[in-house]
Amino acid sequence: MGDTSTTLHQLKLVVNNATLKETGGLFTKGDPFAEVVVDSQPPHKTDCVKATWEPCWNHPFDLLVRCSSEIEVNVYLKYRFKADLFLGSAVLSIAQLLQQHAGNLNHIDKHVTIYDKTRVQQTGVVFLTLYMQVDGVDGLAAAVDGMAISSSSAGAASSSASAVQENGREGEEESLPAGWEMKVDSNGRRYYVDHNTRSTSWVRPKPLPALPSGWEQRRDPRGRSYYVDHNTRTTTWQRPTTQNVSEFNEWRRQVSSTQEANRQNLESRYANSNSNDGGGGGGVTSNGGAGGGSSGSAGGATEEPLPPGWEKRTMENGRVYFVNHEHRTTQWEDPRVQIKKASNMPLPPGWEERYTGDGTKYYVDHNTRSTTFQDPRVAISATSSGIQYERSYRWKFGQFRHLCSRASIPTGQIKIAVSRSSVFEDSFNQIINIPPQDLKRRLYISFKGEEGLDYGGLAREWFFLLSHEMLNPMYCLFEYASANNYSLQINPASYINPHHLTYFKFVGRIIALALFHNKYIDKGFTLPFYKRILDKPLTMLDLKSVDEDFYNSLKWVKENDLEECGLELYFAHEFEVLGEVKVHELKPGGEDILVTDENKEEYINLMVSWRFTRGVEDQFKAFLEGFNEIVPIQWLQYFDERELELILVGIQDFDIQDWQAHTIYRNYRRTDKQIQWFWQFVAEISDEQRSRLLQFVTGTCRLPIGGFSELMGSNGAQKFCIEKVGKENWLPRSHTCFNRLDLPPYRSYEVMKEKLLFATEETEGFGQE
Repeated sequence: MGDTSTTLHQLKLVVNNATLKETGGLFTKGDPFAEVVVDSQPPHKTDCVKATWEPCWNHPFDLLVRCSSEIEVNVYLKYRFKADLFLGSAVLSIAQLLQQHAGNLNHIDKHVTIYDKTRVQQTGVVFLTLYMQVDGVDGLAAAVDGMAISSSSAGAASSSASAVQENGREGEEESLPAGWEMKVDSNGRRYYVDHNTRSTSWVRPKPLPALPSGWEQRRDPRGRSYYVDHNTRTTTWQRPTTQNVSEFNEWRRQVSSTQEANRQNLESRYANSNSNDGGGGGGVTSNGGAGGGSSGSAGGATEEPLPPGWEKRTMENGRVYFVNHEHRTTQWEDPRVQIKKASNMPLPPGWEERYTGDGTKYYVDHNTRSTTFQDPRVAISATSSGIQYERSYRWKFGQFRHLCSRASIPTGQIKIAVSRSSVFEDSFNQIINIPPQDLKRRLYISFKGEEGLDYGGLAREWFFLLSHEMLNPMYCLFEYASANNYSLQINPASYINPHHLTYFKFVGRIIALALFHNKYIDKGFTLPFYKRILDKPLTMLDLKSVDEDFYNSLKWVKENDLEECGLELYFAHEFEVLGEVKVHELKPGGEDILVTDENKEEYINLMVSWRFTRGVEDQFKAFLEGFNEIVPIQWLQYFDERELELILVGIQDFDIQDWQAHTIYRNYRRTDKQIQWFWQFVAEISDEQRSRLLQFVTGTCRLPIGGFSELMGSNGAQKFCIEKVGKENWLPRSHTCFNRLDLPPYRSYEVMKEKLLFATEETEGFGQE
């Protein structure tokens, strides 16, 4: 009989719910999820539950465990724009559970207490249900008892958990891995210190097996371990073992032999088609049509159809190739041959073949914890198009930045000199007269009467100040969407300025320049305005955020019978601009066309379209003209309106912990009293004052999508920096190009607070002492 302690058993673990400790403040916006890890294997995760301290997951996991396995349950908070936050963890020992329940884990309800990283503070309770599906309970009990026997003592195993633990301690025969140390806390509990990663654990680490020949373990600058295969000159995050390396090499040899057989088969088929068809030209056969037969049978014979989305074509020299319209690729190999050959090939390591309830085959990749309908052994989708892939925001943003970098002109720079008191007029007179192509060079901004070199910080401040001025409703170019919505939209009355269309072209250029040069503006537009930029259709629901009364009126028309109510509406509408009442016909002759239940859907659609374009068609056209000169609309095709707003305006919430975590110090230490006072000052002031402080140091009050970790400087990403410079009677100074704050060594918190507030709120420009 084999060793039952190493036999794999199936355990069904259900993560039901949890009661978490409210940490308050920063953490209230997180979405909790749980993570289950068996013996340091890849984790299994539950879904996220939106902002709650009592999440209910009811998520089952089918796990393969041994009697010696340990299950770690971790709880995290999910955030959209930053890393997940660790709340706590707990460890379950299968051996202890089996002993506590006499080897029977059939429907066991258990709650475990989770602790933070220090293993001292309780952060919540997680409720679990366990099902151990085994053939023989006695075998499991014997295996558990066997774990309690040391190799040096041949006596019978004790049935109590205390004896198991004691014997296990006496029988420890494996030394700790390199860099580990065992210690005992004040309560007599053993814990283990990993000096490599500067972390602790209650679980005794197991010695890792030696790396296969030709492999080496290294660490990156962030302290993470990775592994180098000098045989193939590749790297991986996963620790290799002799077994999985040999399995992978065997799979690769089988793939190579199969590809060689396919190549020889296709060459023979190509030779036969040339001899039988005489090199026919230019024919196209879709989905396995009967053109250009690939076998040596008679011309009337039918061949197997091609998989969906494939097309067979013939070159001018008679050579046959195949087009995959789904992936937009071509290949010489016949996809039907690939499908047949794939059935004889083993799946790659970590892959599993399964079937849905209706019998459809799909594949599970346990390495990445993902599923697909596409057979991993061939480069086609044999049964369906698979699961739809949703591009992430970061992918879209990366594609857009790539297009901008390709279109930018690396040589030369555009110098723009403006005065702070007339930044709108000075910028307009210069930008409108510069050819659009030249604006794709590096911008070099200078403020008149101030000494400063622009390495990026002045450009950020210029975009902020200029957008604040040109979008000011006092200039009558834009107006607030409503009394309680301060997002901006085009003002229909802008025609009182005879040159308003030129100004809208200028505004379009500035907005596109902010996108092109990856800068932020001060104010944002309405979401329907962004949808119009992206040329997306507008719906009645878009009216709700702009004009709720108008939306409610159309909603009432849509939901009620107009004839019963006796309401007479026509395909025309009156509106007032600067005291003048105008009538607009929604369609030709609309003043004489009555709205009925049969045509009210058309009336609503026309009203929605007109409401967003009334009196602003020419202005928006001029805006798009200036916008397209810098950034073609096609570059933004992957974004939706909210993502476009995020690129242009950035985020405004301040995460002080994130700010502290991504700040570096020069001539200061984190424990210095001046640094402690500074963070006390940041925590006490309002969000508006934090915005002013951030603008004072970096040139903009907006944060990138990734928060403080992605602050940009003159040479790319540059963290917030505090440097000890100056004397006690000096004001703090800033270097916006380098995101650096020169903070003198003040002797008291009150003096520092006074100086910082004066510098951020009462000064502007450079050279302030």
